[in-house]
Amino acid sequence: MSKPLKLSIDGMHCGGCVTRLSNTLRKLEGVELRHAEVGSAEVSYDDQHISREDIAAAIERIGFQVIGTSE
Repeated sequence: MSKPLKLSIDGMHCGGCVTRLSNTLRKLEGVELRHAEVGSAEVSYDDQHISREDIAAAIERIGFQVIGTSE
């Protein structure tokens, strides 16, 4: 079952950041990117395949900081 997730993200400044974030999220199994812009992203995720924490960790590995999440 797919769950919605909104992420507030710090450290993004331009369209290149949005592209890097989008590419990272699209590669995660169980994650479907709904929307990304500077400072935020919306995804749907399958919690049988990936956790909210795993999604945040993937974002932080590319140099951004997740400062908030909501479903």
